[in-house]
Amino acid sequence: MPVIDLHSHSRYSDGAVSIAELLYTYSKAGVEMMSLTDHDCILGLAEARTKAAKYNMIFVNGVEISTRDHDNLHFVGYNFDPENLALKKLLETNTQLRLERVKKTVKLLQEIKIQITEEEVLKITKGVSSRAHIADCLRRRHLGYMRSDIFKKYLGKGCPAYVPPMAVTVKEAIEAIKEAGGKCFIAHPGLVRDCWDFEKWVSWGLDGIEIYYPSHREAMREELLRIAKKYNLLVSGGSDFHGNIAGRVLVPGREVPQEVYDKLYSTFF
Repeated sequence: MPVIDLHSHSRYSDGAVSIAELLYTYSKAGVEMMSLTDHDCILGLAEARTKAAKYNMIFVNGVEISTRDHDNLHFVGYNFDPENLALKKLLETNTQLRLERVKKTVKLLQEIKIQITEEEVLKITKGVSSRAHIADCLRRRHLGYMRSDIFKKYLGKGCPAYVPPMAVTVKEAIEAIKEAGGKCFIAHPGLVRDCWDFEKWVSWGLDGIEIYYPSHREAMREELLRIAKKYNLLVSGGSDFHGNIAGRVLVPGREVPQEVYDKLYSTFF
């Protein structure tokens, strides 16, 4: 089966690898079609496209947009115009809200006697700031081995330094992607089962579902495939690759049925 990966992150957001490292890793994994989908950031797209061409890999513009309803309720835009003003404005809004969340989180950490500053976090931020950068600062203090350890102890929901998501609405995210001429997919829907509202999302312009995802077991994939069929939605797959310090999947690429690959290719090209 074809191997695709329409969900990846670089150091421009919370990824642990450069664009060059990311594309090299993907080429070695045999990925045929890929997209860089940094969180609320499109700074790496031009470089990623150039590197993908070097490896004869099909590249699709991408971005993963956070929303305020849940830490993991994200929507991925593909094949959009990166110069579209409406999309750029929305990404700027989320970038500022991310920074505000970082500042609030740092303040909570300081209140529990962890010595950390905003400046320290921003110093290691290449594109958009995030809680992942805070986690990296805490890792350097040996407060956890992986980012996931830090989130479980300090930054996750119910932890002493948790700050609820600060971002645009789902409707705003979907409409901005569509305004830019892109296709909008819900990312890792299995992580936000309690938030599902496909009928409403479709009415706002949702185009597809990320179904072939590492944590989606067979039952979840089958349920999502039924939903995709019901609403005539596209199907995609991605690893959500971040690199080797994220506490996530370490191998990029997802096998998908040939008909899924063919439909995506014909939609994007």
